[in-house]
Amino acid sequence: EVQLVESGGDLVQIGGSLTLSCVASGFAFDGRGIGWFRQVPGKAREGVSCKSTSDSNTYYAESVRDRFTLSVDNAKNTVYLQMNNLKVEDTAVYFCAATPDGPARGVCENLSGVNYWGKGTRVTVSS
Repeated sequence: EVQLVESGGDLVQIGGSLTLSCVASGFAFDGRGIGWFRQVPGKAREGVSCKSTSDSNTYYAESVRDRFTLSVDNAKNTVYLQMNNLKVEDTAVYFCAATPDGPARGVCENLSGVNYWGKGTRVTVSS
């Protein structure tokens, strides 16, 4: 069975840090695109950070660049999102997803191309 299970969401104060984890089962990240997305009520889901096997670059949305870091542990089939200097506007449910291989930016922007979604983990940044 294919699954993506996120964890690590929490309530944190402005300027704090969190690390989200996403463990995949039933498939391997190698040969795919993977990424983190987020959604707040009433707004469309958006790509936060993505990478793929065929693209050496990691894509970051402008709103999180220099604050968030995506990393992958292929041995553990786990992708992480290190989030630093959190802002109130980072409050959202965060999802990880797997897609076909392709340019990292495209993985984040083409939500219709996602093969698998996790159920999400909630991040709340309070003042």
